[in-house]
Amino acid sequence: MEYDYREAMKLNNQLCFPLYAAARQITGLYTPFLKPLGLTYTQYIVLLVLWEKDGKSVGEIGEKLMLDNGTLSPLLKKMEQDGYIERRRCRKDDRIVEITLTDKGRALQQKAKEIPLKTAGCIDLPAEKAQQLYMLLYELLKNQGYGKTRHTEGEEK
Repeated sequence: MEYDYREAMKLNNQLCFPLYAAARQITGLYTPFLKPLGLTYTQYIVLLVLWEKDGKSVGEIGEKLMLDNGTLSPLLKKMEQDGYIERRRCRKDDRIVEITLTDKGRALQQKAKEIPLKTAGCIDLPAEKAQQLYMLLYELLKNQGYGKTRHTEGEEK
């Protein structure tokens, strides 16, 4: 069968579009819950990383969230100004900036603890399909190189 570029270039034939549109819709569900806390979605996911394990380098956070330093640096600066984190140069290597939660940043976890439950309730997808989607998305990310330089908790390096 011959390649038909006109057919291939239809929006409905693009895998990228439903991924993009779904990502915007899903992240948008967080806004009503994050806004009262004064957080953006990106700040929230940075906090999720730090609540899971405090004391990460900027590079580790960027790798985990697939964000570059140009995106992450101003975001972290704002979070520091808001009193949620502290940024410090590593004593062993001053090229590395370490990020730690402040008391205010740790306390924010209690205020945000219902967000996963509330957002899950906004997604009209049976649990089994949501789990399938989750697995497919992480498979796609893995196939695109996400996580190849890092090990997950419990795995050997």
